Amino acid sequence: MKKAIFPGSFDPITLGHEDIINRGISLFDEIVIAIGVNAEKKYMFTLDERKKFIEETFKDEPKVTVITYEGLTIDLCHKIKADFILRGLRNPADFEFEKAIAHTNRRLSKIETVFLLTAAKTSYISSSIVRDVIRNHGEYQMLVPEAVQVKIHKL
Repeated sequence: MKKAIFPGSFDPITLGHEDIINRGISLFDEIVIAIGVNAEKKYMFTLDERKKFIEETFKDEPKVTVITYEGLTIDLCHKIKADFILRGLRNPADFEFEKAIAHTNRRLSKIETVFLLTAAKTSYISSSIVRDVIRNHGEYQMLVPEAVQVKIHKL
């Protein structure tokens, strides 16, 4: 069984994340979306809200589960017996950053990182851009899944 972890803060999940996960479903038997907890970071959405956004977005996909974690991603991989880390790449800067992490993870463990290029139609979307658009009352709806839109609409 091929199990992959897709780690991130998902603050919030974007259409770019959703695209990578949907395309990863055909490659893996299971994808565990792992929301990392970083005490140093200030989040727009609570951990529970971020988890619910993802669970709602993938409620009809049995291959996807959502968990939260602290610590090293490779330690989580060992704990839940995942052999792969799934990551999306939007641009060359993402590649350079992710490449260094992937090399480190492989050096520290036998975990392989699988990179998927984001779709052209979502390659410009990042969670930080989405947060900025939301903070400034811009039109964020075309950047995030419906579960996020519903929550923000209620605010």
